[in-house]
This record gives sequence, C-alpha cells and structure tokens, in this order.
Amino acid sequence: MKTVHLLLPALALAGQLAAQDLKAFEKRVTEFSLANGMHFIVLERHDAPVVSFHTYVNAGSVDDPKGNTGLAHMFEHMAFKGTESIGSTNWPAEKAAMAEIERRYDALDAERNKLAKADPAKLKKLEEALGEAVEKADSYVVPNLYPRIIEENGGVGMNASTGEDSTNFFYSFPANRAELWFYLESARFLHPVYREFYKERDVVREERRMRIESDPQGKLMEAMVSTAIAAHPYRVMPGGWASDIENLRVSEAEKFFSRHYAPGNITIAIVGDVAPARMRALAEQYFGRIAKRPLPDPVLTVEPEQDGPKRVEVASPSQPIEFVAYHRPDQHDKDDPAFDVVAGLLAGGRTSLMYTDMVRDKKISLEAGAVATFPGGKYPSLFVFYLIPGAGHTAEDNEKELDTIIAGLQKDKIDDAAMARIRTRTRASLIHQLDNNSGLAQLLAEYYVNYGDWRRLFTSIDEIDRVTADDVQRVARKYFVPTNRTVALTYQPPEPADAPAAGGAQ
Repeated sequence: MKTVHLLLPALALAGQLAAQDLKAFEKRVTEFSLANGMHFIVLERHDAPVVSFHTYVNAGSVDDPKGNTGLAHMFEHMAFKGTESIGSTNWPAEKAAMAEIERRYDALDAERNKLAKADPAKLKKLEEALGEAVEKADSYVVPNLYPRIIEENGGVGMNASTGEDSTNFFYSFPANRAELWFYLESARFLHPVYREFYKERDVVREERRMRIESDPQGKLMEAMVSTAIAAHPYRVMPGGWASDIENLRVSEAEKFFSRHYAPGNITIAIVGDVAPARMRALAEQYFGRIAKRPLPDPVLTVEPEQDGPKRVEVASPSQPIEFVAYHRPDQHDKDDPAFDVVAGLLAGGRTSLMYTDMVRDKKISLEAGAVATFPGGKYPSLFVFYLIPGAGHTAEDNEKELDTIIAGLQKDKIDDAAMARIRTRTRASLIHQLDNNSGLAQLLAEYYVNYGDWRRLFTSIDEIDRVTADDVQRVARKYFVPTNRTVALTYQPPEPADAPAAGGAQ
C-alpha cells in the first residue's frame, strides 16, 4: 500500500473517522465507464463551489521502450502545450512546419547512424537545417495559451507528474467551469499535438542534469536502484538516461501515446461540488469521442533473485549519504501491509526505533528513515533505508547500527503498545488524506487502478490492523538478509596529487 504514508504526524481521531466511514462515503460516489473503456469516479462534496480533476494514466517510466528511457516523462512536459485550436496562430501552417522538422530530423539521423563514416560537414549542415525548421514551427506558437485559459477561468494547482507506474495530470476549477475542463482535457487526448517537443526535450535533459548529475542524493539514488535491480525496468529512474533523452523523437512519442494512452488505460477522478448525472453526460459528450484501442501489455521482465550482497560507492564532496535496499514483493503480495507496519515501527516519527536510537540517543545520524515501497509498487521493488551520518560518525557506523536494529526486530517480537501506535498513526494518516479534494481525487484514481477498487483506500486500514508482531518478525527475517541487500553510499574523493595545500600559495 504505497499510498498510506505512515510517516505523517498523528492527528486527533475523536469523532472524525466515523464521519468518513466507508458506507457513508460510498453514498456520495458514482462510478461509470464509457464504451471506449475510460473509467470515471465522481465524489460529491458540496462544501464549497469548487471541483478537483485528476487524470491517472496507467503508464509510467517502467513502460519506456528500450533506448527511449524518459519518453513517458515527456508527456508530463507536453501536457499543457495546447491543442489544434489552442496555442497556434495558424494550425495548418504549424502542422506542416512540424512535419518538416521530422523530415529533416530523419535525414540527420540517417547520417548519424553511419557512425564513424558520418560526414562532419554534412552533419553540421543537417543540424543547421533542423534548427531552421524548429524555429519556423515555433514562430506559430502562442506560448502558454492553454494554461492561461485555465488560470483566467479560476483554475488552480495545475500540474503533472511522472512516476515509475503512472503519469498524472490535475488541477481544480470553480464548479461552474466544469464543462471547460471536459473540453480542454479531452481535446488533448483526442488529437494530441507535439508542439515544442524538442524544446521540452531539452528541458527534460536539463532536469536530469540538475536532479541527478548535479545532486549527490539523486546521483546516489540512481546508482542504488540500477545496482539493486539488474533486469526489470524499475532500474531506470523516470527521467531516463542522458543519451536516450537527447535522442527522443516525436515518432516514438506517437507510438507510445497510441499504445499507452488508450482510453481503457485512463481513469479520471472528479471530487467536489458536482452533480454525477451531469458529469456523466459531459464525459460521454467529450471523452466518448475518443476511439477505443487495445490495452498495452504489462511488463513481462521478471527481476531474478539476488544471490549475494551488492555495494556501490559514488564519489561526492558533499555530506555523506547512505541507502540500504532490500528486495521485496509487489503491492499485491500478502505481506504488503506488513512492510508498511515495519516502516512505521522503524521510521514512523519520533517514537520510531531508528529515530530514538540513531538520532536522539546515540546521535549517530542526523537523519534516519525508511521507505516501504521504492521505486514503484506495481511490480516487485525495494524496501529502502536512508541514513545521513551525524558529526564524528561515518556511514559504516550508521550501517552497523542499522544492522543491530534489524537484528533486534528479527530476534524479539514488537510489543502490543508499539503495534497499537502504528494502527493509530495509519488511521490518522487516512483522515489527513481525505481532507483535501485534490489529494482525494488522486487517491481514488490510484487505488482503483492499482487494486481494482477505490474502496481499498478504506479497507487497507483493516489489513494494517490484521498485521501481527509475528508477521513483522517473519518479514524481517525473510527479507532483511545480507544476500538480499544492496548498499549505496557516497565517499569523499581524494584531492588530485597536484592540488595546492590548504592555505598555500595560489
């Protein structure tokens, strides 16, 4: 259950959970699917005249084709570029100019593919011709018109995100602008426009440079994941590899969209001051225009069992960081709730085992925590510990202390009081998540897609309640073992031999 965040602060529970119980909630939820397979979940909340929309596409970086990592992420960046009728001063001319870009890019790729036999002079000429074509297409663009329309009509929180398992698009509108949302959102799925694709590709490349290549934590995380996971696509971060990003093409994006943005692979949650019958009529009118297409196949690659400890080190002059990862099963496994309980026991706030021992008492760590499911939950993934050594302590000190804590979890059963705290914290977390229309819309869509029923958002609490101290001990003994572990840490690189001594002549 990757969405039940056990690390959130506990909230007062008195009287609140009853108001949010499943039976009362169900009465305000309407579900329906269009003939093309697109599914809608509508929740009435008439507290204020606003409505939140969340579009959940069941495709993420795990679905990136080989050699095109980062492609799913591109759709996050293309989300609000507009439509055929919004964002262009002359769509027929812009469309022709975009087609010319692809023709010139084909010629450039053909020459590049000659590798060592490629003609440098010809490459330069083809690159210049491509730049001219891009510049011409860009001359027809009305920048940011699509988001400006949303903002001018009271839209807030407009954003998109890409993860390993999904791509999400979301914002909120005044209730009287609901039909405008249906028009805007459906238009970009009906006839997708790859406007400024190569400009956004450069943005994606720069994001990778900032978040991975120039960020010690991002670089270490990428090294950890790609070391721990040998075969499955989870081994590649959502941003993709640099050389793949630099060579992404519109033609590959079109294939990806056709395959993964089939209506039956999209779920939309609507939460707010709406009438379900009206929402259904608008869904039929606007989204019903999109033709039904076959659903994509799931990822078939199975990660082989790890048969020995792995270790990777990344040079970094920054504060030392360490990740310790253990393989774990997917979110549908019977032990999934137990992993969430383990994460709560070990790293769920100031009463957790890791905080009290490593941060508060022994001061070995500045920060010590755990993530129960990483990087995604649809397929088998990782349980990850993160450690930041305190002053005068090393990553090795932290790793040794973590091993001691894990050994204690494996040897001694957790007492009833600690188990009760985890159940209370989980319920408080659920209440916190139900307070916000936008967050709730995300959860309804996410739980429906991942578990086949949004009600799992509520029943998952019962699963947590059923986890016993025996389950916690069994999971710790089974999965937190050396042969199943990958350790990733930064180290201080040695200074070059010819570097001037501190305080010496410059």
